[in-house]
Amino acid sequence: MRKTFLFTVLPLCYATVTSGQSVSPGNEMPQRQSKQPNIIFIYADDMGYGELGCYGQEKIRTPNIDRLAREGVRFTQFYTSCPVCAPARCMLLTGRHAGHSYIRSNYGGTSNPAEIETGQMPLPEGTFTTGHMLQQAGYVTGAIGKWGLGMHNNTGDPNKQGFDYFYGYLGQHHAHNYYPEYLMENGLADSLDNPLIWAHRTPRGTKDEDFDYYIGREYSIDKMTEKAEQFIKLNHNRPFFLYLPYTIPHASLQVPQHAIDEYIGVFPDRPYYGEQGYASVRHQLATYAAMITYLDKQVGIIMELISSLGLDENTIVMFSSDNGPQDCCGVDIEFFNSNGPLRASKGSIYDGGIRVPFIARWPGKIPAGTVRDFPAVQYDMMSTFADIVGIPCPLNDGISILPTMTGNEKEQVHRSYLYWEFPSYGGQIAIRMGNWKAVRTDLIKNPLSLWQLYNLSDDIDESDDVAVEHPELIKQFDLILKKAHRAAHIREWNFIDQSLLYD
Repeated sequence: MRKTFLFTVLPLCYATVTSGQSVSPGNEMPQRQSKQPNIIFIYADDMGYGELGCYGQEKIRTPNIDRLAREGVRFTQFYTSCPVCAPARCMLLTGRHAGHSYIRSNYGGTSNPAEIETGQMPLPEGTFTTGHMLQQAGYVTGAIGKWGLGMHNNTGDPNKQGFDYFYGYLGQHHAHNYYPEYLMENGLADSLDNPLIWAHRTPRGTKDEDFDYYIGREYSIDKMTEKAEQFIKLNHNRPFFLYLPYTIPHASLQVPQHAIDEYIGVFPDRPYYGEQGYASVRHQLATYAAMITYLDKQVGIIMELISSLGLDENTIVMFSSDNGPQDCCGVDIEFFNSNGPLRASKGSIYDGGIRVPFIARWPGKIPAGTVRDFPAVQYDMMSTFADIVGIPCPLNDGISILPTMTGNEKEQVHRSYLYWEFPSYGGQIAIRMGNWKAVRTDLIKNPLSLWQLYNLSDDIDESDDVAVEHPELIKQFDLILKKAHRAAHIREWNFIDQSLLYD
């Protein structure tokens, strides 16, 4: 029996594409074999740099993603644009770094399922996204997973921001529960056979029924993969862009029991009682490992489908994460060595918060089994997508990294710096120039906080601050800050003292 929400329940359907022709099962577009490559961008949520086998993980199985790396290219110095969810997604889709981005931190939303989900700050009207760019190039575009950039009833609606089809969570807080009562599909609610679950309820309790409270019947990740398969099948004879921002392994720790069973008895496990927030779970370590392996299996499903449809050589598949791992809420990043040698975690502009996996596979175009140490960042994706498709790219802060991905390094454009600023977690700035990385922290309390300076070539864990020894470099970072930053439209985000920006 279907439930009634604040939204209308919707059967599977797809939005009208730019040609004006409706795209829905039984009403397929004319069949033609596309010469333009399909693009699939798979985006993990809070996955650490060291949580994949191909990046050194020893306790969690990720055979399908490891296969992507074996058959493609793996970057070792790839970064997210921001260390938390919403701004990272905004910058990924708009090609803007944090000094120019409209969204610079998480802002708004509700975690109580009894309240109307208001979502995060929406992308404004007039935003130009990678979705818009690829629509104009003749692509059908889909976003399936976690959006976090607005709701169906405001300017952040993904169907208004370059995506013909959307399925998943519009709001981030809604995504804290993997067994929701509904997921959104093109602005309407698709009901799931789950009870009302509040991931942040208190008290959480320690009895069996308290753990069972967080277990539902329809797992959101399965629904996302199901819709992704349908999208690919429906559009396999024309160019498509599929943005797949899965919610794994972001807390809450929830995954089907059969997935957890694969890891029961493997680790010295213990219950998590929700003392740091989110859902409680009987097997803390097994559940977290199972979530990552479950995500890996979704990647395998997508790859198998691409192969069965004969799309391998005409499809580039990319995999990354929105930021580093969450060091709380049942996630034990020390046990799993989630960040490898990197310092800090989600929310930090040290590399543990921003350096993330990036893998790309494109048979015949990207040499198999290659590793690149070229420093790149997610706001490069707009330019990279344009280069893949062979179209002009609008003005943005990124560069195309396709030459490095395909082994044509002589054609790679280089830049002078990478830039981050983050108004939350105390107020932080980071700039990378070559192997030098400069960091300022705690700027809200201490606006004149001094630069820290690290040489990442021999100090990957950013433990040896050598700023005092290099005053000439500090002057250069001061100049970059003045060039890269512009004022934000939210007062709380204007945390950088004006004296740092003007002589």
